[in-house]
Amino acid sequence: MPIQPILRYPHPVLKKVCHPVETIDDAILALVADLIDTMSAGPGSVGVAAPQIGVTLRVCVVDVSASHNGRANNHGLLRMINPLIVSRVGAAIMREGCMSVPDYTGDVERSTEITVRFREPDGGEREITASGFEAVAIQHEMDHLDGVLFLDRIASLKTGLFRRKNYS
Repeated sequence: MPIQPILRYPHPVLKKVCHPVETIDDAILALVADLIDTMSAGPGSVGVAAPQIGVTLRVCVVDVSASHNGRANNHGLLRMINPLIVSRVGAAIMREGCMSVPDYTGDVERSTEITVRFREPDGGEREITASGFEAVAIQHEMDHLDGVLFLDRIASLKTGLFRRKNYS
């Protein structure tokens, strides 16, 4: 499947609440494949959500297994359709970046452990409990499905937003 261009802030699609997927068909399977290819091509990317490629459906992918921060604690490639967080535990602040906001990173408070329920491309329902970096990545991608960027979660733009030195 082809790598898709990433929409950049302030593109209006990034602020839209996405629609649930009603039927998993060939178009949804192609979307999931495009998201995986796009994530894999992104520098240091551990996830991407459908609105980042201009599609306002509740679909995202996450894979922190190759990341230094997520290598030891992950569920591998997660292909999530209509994900829903069913429980949250704890809170911590972590530095986040985003392909849609490539010039900045920011300190964002997230739950340290989440349980998320979603449909997989084969139609099956899955529920996992994620913690640490994987939990942060899932929450970040799910925020995109609600039109929320990490910029919206920074407590202080004056002290919690940082210009990225390079993005490659």
